[in-house]
Amino acid sequence: MKKLTIAIDGFSSCGKSTLAKDLAKELNYIFVDSGAMYRGIAYYVLQNKLFINGEPDKITLINKLDEITLAFEYNPEKFESDLLLNGIIISNEIRKPEVAAIVSKIAVLKEVRTKLVKTQQKLGELGGIIMDGRDIGTVVFPFADIKFFVTADPTIRAERRYKELILKDPTLTLAAIKANLDERDFLDTTREISPLKKANDAIEIDNSNLSREAQLAFALKLIKQRTIGL
Repeated sequence: MKKLTIAIDGFSSCGKSTLAKDLAKELNYIFVDSGAMYRGIAYYVLQNKLFINGEPDKITLINKLDEITLAFEYNPEKFESDLLLNGIIISNEIRKPEVAAIVSKIAVLKEVRTKLVKTQQKLGELGGIIMDGRDIGTVVFPFADIKFFVTADPTIRAERRYKELILKDPTLTLAAIKANLDERDFLDTTREISPLKKANDAIEIDNSNLSREAQLAFALKLIKQRTIGL
């Protein structure tokens, strides 16, 4: 059977990366977290003090984009890939709240999106890849063999995110996380360049009341149905 290109889009903390990872493991495909790449740029912005008065220093960042190299390297201990920024692993750093707080403002920049979309498309040239993000099925891989759009109730998403982060930072509140997700949803869906939206041919999965195992089984069943005859 041909190696497929599978696109997974969805809102923040809806479980799209979890589904992508599980599918990649089940199908022995490469998993690429496109959101991590935008977080990598956001981390670079913070490290280089290019976020001033609540907004990114666009001109300086755009001028420095050619100096930024993002790559994925498989980590056999974690059974998944680490993100490298200019050769340094930053997988843990990009998950910190301060990065999450600014990443949507970085992702709206046309020059940033152009750079990363080209990188992502290059990664997917040979198929056998599962990529998740917010514009994968509409912009990065518009001709993907299979597209999923993952969603969940906003309150449930906030609770999931809270449980994930509270052990790392006990000062976080559920209200603050919900506010951050609401802001990111607004920015992601209303940005002028590549807004988050469901592709016309995408299969929607609402996992508000689905377990991780049930979500995987449902997606695999749909993939099997779609791949008959490929």
